[in-house]
Amino acid sequence: MALLQLIYVSTLAAGTSEAEIVQILETSVRRNTAVGITGMLLFAQGNFMQVLEGERGAVEETYARIVRDPRHDWVLEIDRWEVELRDFLRWSMGYRHLSADELARVPSAELFLHVRDPLVIRARPGLALDLLRDFAANNL
Repeated sequence: MALLQLIYVSTLAAGTSEAEIVQILETSVRRNTAVGITGMLLFAQGNFMQVLEGERGAVEETYARIVRDPRHDWVLEIDRWEVELRDFLRWSMGYRHLSADELARVPSAELFLHVRDPLVIRARPGLALDLLRDFAANNL
C-alpha cells in the first residue's frame, strides 16, 4: 500500500508565542498516533518546516487542519508524493528547534530564510526532504 508524504512550510502567526509550540507538539503527537501519521517538524527563526507521512486521507485531513490553524501563518505546500516506506517511522512527530548556529552550519537550512518565497522554496526539489531526513537521522 502506498503512503502519502507531504512537506509544507509556514510562519508562526503574529501574537503566537514560541512557548505555544509545546502545545502544538503535544496535540500533534496525540492526534498523529491515533491516525497513524509519522513525521518531523523543524522550527527556526519563526518558521516551520514539516513532513507528514501516512495514509492519504489522514495526511490530507491533518494538513487541512494545519492550514486552518490560526497559529500558522502563510502555509505553503512544497511537495507531496506517494512512497512505499516511511522515512520517519520512529516519530509520531519528531521535533527540532534549530539555533542560529545550526542554520549557519547546515547549508540546506537556508530554506528557512525563504519560506515566504515559493520560487526559492520550490526551485530545488528534494532539498526540504533531505534537510528533514538529515535532522531525523543524524540529530544534527
